[in-house]
Amino acid sequence: MSVAFVEERVMFSPNMPIEVNHLLQAAVAASSVDQSRAESLFLQAQALDSHCLQTYFALYKFYFYQKRLVDAERIVIAGLEEAARQGGFPSDYRRLAKNRQKWDLYANDITLFYLYTLKALAFIKLRLGFTIDAQLVLSHLQQLDPDDLSGASVIMDLAARITES
Repeated sequence: MSVAFVEERVMFSPNMPIEVNHLLQAAVAASSVDQSRAESLFLQAQALDSHCLQTYFALYKFYFYQKRLVDAERIVIAGLEEAARQGGFPSDYRRLAKNRQKWDLYANDITLFYLYTLKALAFIKLRLGFTIDAQLVLSHLQQLDPDDLSGASVIMDLAARITES
């Protein structure tokens, strides 16, 4: 009996379906040598389980590193929508910030994913040159994540330096 061993290059959620993890691991491995194959594998993983938030994370990171910022932004928005759907809260961060006391965004992996992904949205907007949009996202994120668990303060500092220059 032969067992295929795929080296895990990235630690994703331990609760992820095994098949999705295998596809993501193969995509990560392929991303440095064959971007087309890597993208195909990332998309297969997402199609296999569109509720798995890690597929959004992996795909938007892939697009970001490929400098495909518009694609990264599209996947970030889809990830925010999926996390909000799973968490039972509004996907629009502006609506969420208006009623932030209604939801505990530190409650679980879904809500934390939302915060980290919102930080990614701000960073992508900053890289696209939409500084005002990025600052708007960051100001709402600061309200939603007062303890800065997402690490958004790093992006806030970067945005401040960009507007100063």
